[in-house]
Amino acid sequence: MRIANEILMTLRASRKRKGDVSLSDPIGTDGEGNDITFMDILGTEQDALEEEVIRKVTLEKVRRVLSLLPGRERMVLEMRYGLTDGKMHPQHEIAAMLGISRSYV
Repeated sequence: MRIANEILMTLRASRKRKGDVSLSDPIGTDGEGNDITFMDILGTEQDALEEEVIRKVTLEKVRRVLSLLPGRERMVLEMRYGLTDGKMHPQHEIAAMLGISRSYV
């Protein structure tokens, strides 16, 4: 009788947590057959911080290389890719600002 009670308690407990999900539960497998969990795919503050640091370091490297270019060429690249104000300007807009043909942009 004791075993039957244990089984019933286990069944009741599993019914209660039917909607619960653990971050460690496998949700699929990767290309190598390893389990992927929710924890693997959810980002953390550390991930966001790391990405921001990488972005800033990369931007600084790009700025150093851009500083080697002549003024107009540097301006074209900065405006086209939004490196100064974060806004990517279309070719026709840059051409009009600099008084050059769109084909030069």
